[in-house]
Amino acid sequence: MSIYVVFFGGYKASKTDMELWLTSARKQRDDVVFDAFPYPEGAGYKDTNAVDGFRKQFDGVIKKIEQSGADTIYIVGHSSGSAIANELNSRLEGDHSHITLVTLDGFRPTAGQIKKSNTQVWSAVGAGGKGTSLNWSSSATPYTATSATNKWSLHFSLVNTAVTDAIKSHDDITDGYAGCMSNLRWLEKKK
Repeated sequence: MSIYVVFFGGYKASKTDMELWLTSARKQRDDVVFDAFPYPEGAGYKDTNAVDGFRKQFDGVIKKIEQSGADTIYIVGHSSGSAIANELNSRLEGDHSHITLVTLDGFRPTAGQIKKSNTQVWSAVGAGGKGTSLNWSSSATPYTATSATNKWSLHFSLVNTAVTDAIKSHDDITDGYAGCMSNLRWLEKKK
């Protein structure tokens, strides 16, 4: 069974960040084909900013998905990148039974998307219940981070298990992929 993953980094995630994430993801799962896309340069953090900033790239990503021939497809978005993942999912036509839409501490899929595709919504909590991620939702699947306890570090623990509490505020988000050990917990979760 072939698996194809399309990953969208969150607000200010750079091309370098995506390369770090990809390198780690590919080392962990060489049986999966991964693609990762940085956040649109200059786009704001709101869902409409993300979608508008990525608008010219949607057709190319749809073409990659269609040409992948994969049995299973994951469309994954972190933080504001989840708005791009949600929009991409809504633009795909046909049968969605082999598609899983994954939101990592970001904008939730709509009710229509939840009906159309398999969905996973994740938030993070610190070990021993110390702290919750930026967009914590008690209805989301919880990921327990081992070395993060504040909302910003927990927010990034969903993409990088090596993250520490060095990320303390919005100003530190450019460090979210430092020493990246891609968090692929959502890929392991049974449907």
